[in-house]
Amino acid sequence: MTLNSETTPSTEKQWDLARKLHQELIDMGMSDVTIDENAYVMATLPSNVDHDVPVIGFISHFDSTPDFTGKDIKPQIMHTIMMVVTYHLKVTATGLEHHDYFESLNQYKGQTIITTDGTTLLAADDKAGITEIMTAMKVMIDNPSIKHGTIKIGFTPDEEIGRGAHKFDVKKFGADWAYTMDGSQIGELEYENFNAAGAVVTFHGKIVHPGDAKGKMINSMYIAQEFIESLPRMETPEHTEDYQGFFHLHNMKGAVEKTELQYIIRDHDRGHFEARKEVMNKLVADLNAQYDREAVTIEIKDQYFNMREKVEPVMHIVDLAEQAMRELGIEPLIKPIRGGTDGSQLSYMGLPCPNIFAGGHNFHGPYEYVPVESMMKATEVIVKIAELVAMDANG
Repeated sequence: MTLNSETTPSTEKQWDLARKLHQELIDMGMSDVTIDENAYVMATLPSNVDHDVPVIGFISHFDSTPDFTGKDIKPQIMHTIMMVVTYHLKVTATGLEHHDYFESLNQYKGQTIITTDGTTLLAADDKAGITEIMTAMKVMIDNPSIKHGTIKIGFTPDEEIGRGAHKFDVKKFGADWAYTMDGSQIGELEYENFNAAGAVVTFHGKIVHPGDAKGKMINSMYIAQEFIESLPRMETPEHTEDYQGFFHLHNMKGAVEKTELQYIIRDHDRGHFEARKEVMNKLVADLNAQYDREAVTIEIKDQYFNMREKVEPVMHIVDLAEQAMRELGIEPLIKPIRGGTDGSQLSYMGLPCPNIFAGGHNFHGPYEYVPVESMMKATEVIVKIAELVAMDANG
């Protein structure tokens, strides 16, 4: 998966799962099953009630992060956890001890855990969400006594590179609102996410033979170092939480003549978000003034915005999900997303789309895991929401 790809999906291998999902939806008896030229998969579960019910949707993505390998995944299943001693857990395949990654396991004692072998992703982000949606549809098809209105489901490519909703046909989907099944631990319910932008900062130097460099060579990597050190060190992902925004340097490549830094900029508050972009622009201007030439150039592109603005006017859709969880004995954990989902972009495209837990932990790395029981609960939440919507519409 690559940001530089001009195709959707960005990798050919995403078609493999898209086509399998398309066929499975047909085989299970879903209606209006389609897969378009960009691998977006959609299907419909027709209403089984005789009164008008809002059309709702459930959405997950089938790509996985490009940040760590997802090739040749070998899932490990631990059927029973009697006791978790987090300070002694070791990922044997990597030889690294990271007890902080497994602190959350304490809440899943006695449950069945699916994890990796320590060398790849598990890809529960967001294969868990897909599994839960597919299972919920099968449950409702096999049990017509469960009353529901029309339900739309959608599976998307390229969510992990911020392009999952770019070619999503909201009109074709035809839902009044939807939920992405793309959250983490059991109970998560989110309708706020970061405002997000990406920045590419390029530093221009001058190269000559190092033996004859005095007064002539300008090393672009040193100018880049000045830029990095001028940003607030504590406003990075590893030092922030909750509503705190950050600057994240996630890629760099450099040589004497040219160095490129790639940043992501994140903040829940729109004003703070705009201020962060201005900080970077001002640093560039200051460096250019210092070097008395265009030593640095910057390109900043907005990626998505906080969906709270679009969801708050229809907060009943969040209330329904919260009610569904409570009726199933799940304590809702309403919190901001420290990232983005397809739902953030879809909300601005006219499809309000809060996010519900899929159950996984430690996404985007070799310590990823998901409790089976959490996935089962997520499936139950989908079914319960469908029931509540039908019941509410009937008065």
